[in-house]
Amino acid sequence: MTSSESTTALSDKLLQPEPLTAEAFAPYGDVIETADRDYFLINQDYTRRYHRLADVDTDKDGSAIISIFRAQVYPRPLQINMMEKHPLGSQAFIPLNQQAFLVVVAPPGDTVAPHDLKAFITNGLQGVNYHKGTWHYPVIALNNDDEFLIVDRSGTGNNCIEVFFNSDQSPVLQT
Repeated sequence: MTSSESTTALSDKLLQPEPLTAEAFAPYGDVIETADRDYFLINQDYTRRYHRLADVDTDKDGSAIISIFRAQVYPRPLQINMMEKHPLGSQAFIPLNQQAFLVVVAPPGDTVAPHDLKAFITNGLQGVNYHKGTWHYPVIALNNDDEFLIVDRSGTGNNCIEVFFNSDQSPVLQT
């Protein structure tokens, strides 16, 4: 393998996060944020309501639940060796400590491959709502004990499908 081929092979395995925007994230879900969003006043005009920032999808036989995750930092470098999806409902991650976090996603579908992956970094004020069936890596905190409010589905049926990649195919997330 030449030096040029080696550099290309390495760059093919590096996953560089880009800033999270609603437009770039639209194929995977919703960005939950108040910046540049419409609102209306409630509670005698003392409260701004940013209405319907995302829809909760619970499919049939499901109900929406709220949980809190307390996440730890993964060892670096982080090899993205698996992805998961929730075929029966959406899943939202909303940061409680205003800390940036990383998101790795791939389009919904029956299968996922390493070349399908895209990475984003939030600004600490943004949450994400993965649409039903969107492939994603588990939450990637940048600070230990970072907390997230989770809105997702509880109910019958298998709502978590995991796929694992061979280590020689797994991209490394740039942080």
